Amino acid sequence: RSSENGVNREYFTSWNDGPGRRNLLPHEIIHSWNGKYRRPQAMWTPDFKTPTRDNLLWVYEGQTQFWGYVLGARSRLYSKQDTLDAYAAIAAGMDQRVGRQWRPLIDTTHDPIIAARRPKPWSSWQRSEDYYNEGLLIWLEVDQIIRRESGGKKSLDNFAKYFFGGKNGDWGVATYGKQDVIDALNKVQPYDWVSLIQTRVYETSEVAPKDGLTLGGYRLIYTERQSPFIRANDKRRKQINLSHSVGLIMSNKGIIQSVIWDSPAFKAGLKSGLTVSAVNGKAYSAEIFKQAIADNKGGNGRIDIFAKNGDQYKNFLVDYSGGLVYPNLEKITGEGVAAEGGIDRLLRPRTK
Repeated sequence: RSSENGVNREYFTSWNDGPGRRNLLPHEIIHSWNGKYRRPQAMWTPDFKTPTRDNLLWVYEGQTQFWGYVLGARSRLYSKQDTLDAYAAIAAGMDQRVGRQWRPLIDTTHDPIIAARRPKPWSSWQRSEDYYNEGLLIWLEVDQIIRRESGGKKSLDNFAKYFFGGKNGDWGVATYGKQDVIDALNKVQPYDWVSLIQTRVYETSEVAPKDGLTLGGYRLIYTERQSPFIRANDKRRKQINLSHSVGLIMSNKGIIQSVIWDSPAFKAGLKSGLTVSAVNGKAYSAEIFKQAIADNKGGNGRIDIFAKNGDQYKNFLVDYSGGLVYPNLEKITGEGVAAEGGIDRLLRPRTK
């Protein structure tokens, strides 16, 4: 299958500035098998009158998202550390989706129909197309369970070969349903996949499914280190991501793009669309804001944000003293812990 994909002109020329959009190509290549050749039954229709149904996007896009990062790491489009940094950002971002308390992942597969990718004022509560990145975390967990249950002899690679394999030159479409996915998983490695999928996809939860990280030998932690992945993402989106500290994502011009539900910024009354003009009495800039957060670490004071809403101005006092915080992955070590974990093996380049 063919695909035409366009990215910014610095795709290759600014290689040392971070991973950028390099995940796009491996992701779209995977769609040749997952999406174009193998397609959910309800997403293949005989005519334009028959509506499609998106219930299996957690496979269609979720597993493609999983393989996109894996192939990016194996081919060295991404470095291994870039990939680990991406996993950290993804897991932490999904943890912020507190809307999982009322909206299960399966319901987000209808988000393209409901929202059509329009901006949302409270995306952490409303949720969005979370089947991409939360789907990645689920399939990472599946991979690590297969490795554990098979004693390291099998992985999701075996599933992919069995499920997505076909005849060379076959331009047809082979459809599948949820039971086909479960049957294929059981053929590769017997396990209670029904219960796992039910819990992860169809039920609400308090936290993101991060077991794949710990099973794979890593844990999610929060430090002052801003990874090159997050830095490059902020540069590409022309934003400043302070979502894990005060709870804001803002444009470089100070326009608030997102407020994390129940965060310090949320509790202070800040909302999307406001423009921050000053922080602690100083004209706004990304560095001024970051410095104010860093200076208030461990203190008792509040961060004074002066913001504009239309032709109205107002002060917002943000009660936060935790300093700058960013997600990272930490290698699990200790007695009885293998030096090379499941994620290390997953991302290792393959040779014939």
